[in-house]
Amino acid sequence: MRRLDIQTPAPDGHSNGTLHIPDGDGPWPGVLAFPDAGGARETFRKMGDRLASMGYVALIPDIYYRAGEWAPFDVATLFTDPQERARLTALTSVLTNDRIIADSGAYSSFLLARPEVAGSAIGTIGYCLGGRMSLIAAGALGGKIAAAASFHGGRLAVADDPSSPHLAADRITATVYVAGAKDDDLFTAGQARLLESALTDAGVDHTIEFYPARHGFAVPDNPTYDAEADARHWAALHELYSTHLQGS
Repeated sequence: MRRLDIQTPAPDGHSNGTLHIPDGDGPWPGVLAFPDAGGARETFRKMGDRLASMGYVALIPDIYYRAGEWAPFDVATLFTDPQERARLTALTSVLTNDRIIADSGAYSSFLLARPEVAGSAIGTIGYCLGGRMSLIAAGALGGKIAAAASFHGGRLAVADDPSSPHLAADRITATVYVAGAKDDDLFTAGQARLLESALTDAGVDHTIEFYPARHGFAVPDNPTYDAEADARHWAALHELYSTHLQGS
């Protein structure tokens, strides 16, 4: 497995990120991995390494690249420190749907142009904020996304939110997998029902389920990390990608 520091051309500059490439002779399917609200960091780079070990070329971008050099967050205190939470809000507020779509298009084009990447479509995966971004990308990029996954993603189907990802369900051609967390105000049973209805009505092949774990269960440096739920998340991801990315 190789890990490369790369700069991805992006609509408002460039995104510093990492590219994770399997050992051996490719090419392999590509995966665009959106980090959680804490942003790209070593925890996610290790997750990119694991994706590479599974046979995928994974790109982990800096979703906050418009901020230039920004100080890393400590996810253990991120949501309890008022100053850090305000700093996070300033970064995330920039990520409108239009910017997420434009960035996702640039990231996916970068991946598909790499000689290590096979096929004409990639997979997306995201956690927390990144889970929402994964579905927004799927609703905007059409056939460039073959499989889209969201783990403890928030605000995926909010009835009174014009930017809610479920509103673009009829433009999704990817197979969708969504895993929510228990007792999560960011993705409730009501949101799951609305998302289920939207995806079903649009004829999207999808799975929506809840894990018996807290928000943040799949990210190892998160205080709510759950090893059992994490193992389940990797198994689900393997099933999704092995079925829908190979030969895409």
